[in-house]
Amino acid sequence: MEKETVILTCSSLERYVKRAQEKMHTNYPIIVIDRIYHVEPATMKTVIWQELEKRKRKPDTILAAMGFCGGVWDQVRAQVRTVIPRVDDCVSLLLATDDRYIPNRKESGHLYLYEDEPEKFSVLSLLKDYRKASKEFQGLDEETLLHMWFDQYYFLDIIDTGYNDCYELAYAEQAQKNADMIHAALDYVQGSNRILEKLVSGEWDEQFLVAEPGHLIRHGDFSEWKRMFQPIDLAFLEGLVLFLCKMERC
Repeated sequence: MEKETVILTCSSLERYVKRAQEKMHTNYPIIVIDRIYHVEPATMKTVIWQELEKRKRKPDTILAAMGFCGGVWDQVRAQVRTVIPRVDDCVSLLLATDDRYIPNRKESGHLYLYEDEPEKFSVLSLLKDYRKASKEFQGLDEETLLHMWFDQYYFLDIIDTGYNDCYELAYAEQAQKNADMIHAALDYVQGSNRILEKLVSGEWDEQFLVAEPGHLIRHGDFSEWKRMFQPIDLAFLEGLVLFLCKMERC
């Protein structure tokens, strides 16, 4: 039986996944999870596996076009080979413009806009998502939620991925309207679709976790500090000791 690869993605990245497949000449089936589940990672984790179980045929490889996303993958044991970008969320994924492993590329106090069409982004629509996904926010008024969720942001950065017409007047006006709503300064930052292009084309370097069947996925698989505990290069250590000994004799 022919092996099957499927792509699992959040609805906010669906268009970017399609662009990546077009560029890299792949045509894997795409399973789309509504972005509102980001508010409750435990719920999103459940929804992901429910969607996978609906498929008549079990895939051999899952390409996860998303990041760690608040713990969606934490303590999940891979049933099939599962390839996941080692980033904390979708924003860091799109901020990557090179092949360096940097799990979090966001800046503190910055909110990021990356939708391909300006009307798809709205501070108010985000509030609706929060209310819809979590009961604890349903009884709060709009002003309270605005302060609760957006007082920490001083900048609204548009990620120029090359696929969103972010310099068009309509896009910029919509972005400015939302920036004004949360009293944030509007700016542009460079981004790309590089990680998703690598994901679908099989170019899985240190920016990716390749979890084979049976592997228990943990938060540490996505963290920079894990590098601190990699095996020591003994040859390098021996050379360093000899060098220091020579320096001491001098």
